[in-house]
Amino acid sequence: MAHGDITHVDIPADDIERAKGFYSGVFGWQIAEMPGYEGYPMWRAPNQVSGGGIAQRNESLPTIRNYVEVDSIDDAITKATELGGRVILEKAPISETSWYAAIEDTEGNQIGLYEGTTAGVDEAGG
Repeated sequence: MAHGDITHVDIPADDIERAKGFYSGVFGWQIAEMPGYEGYPMWRAPNQVSGGGIAQRNESLPTIRNYVEVDSIDDAITKATELGGRVILEKAPISETSWYAAIEDTEGNQIGLYEGTTAGVDEAGG
C-alpha cells in the first residue's frame, strides 16, 4: 500500500452475526475474528487485497468508513482542518507501529486515516 491508497473499510452493523452472513453470502468474503480483535470480525475480499472489519454500529461509526493510508496522520489532520474538515476520532494506536484517526470532510462524509504497518492485521483483513 502507498500514500493515498484505501487500506481498510469499516462496515457498521446492528447485528454483527447477521452482517457476517450477509457479506459472506453475497460477496464470498472470508470473515473471521483475529486474536486481539475479538468482537471485530475482519473480512477479506476474494482479490486478497481489499479488506476491513465489521464493527458494532454506534455514534462514532454510523456509516461505512473507508481508511486512507497517509504518511502522517498529524499532517493529514492539519491539512483537513485547514481546508474545512474536522476531526471525528483523534489519532490512536493500533499497534506499536501503526495508528488510525477519522476526519469529516467538507460534505459531512467520514474518512478514516491510517499510518504505519500492522503485522497480522494487514495480512488478515485490511
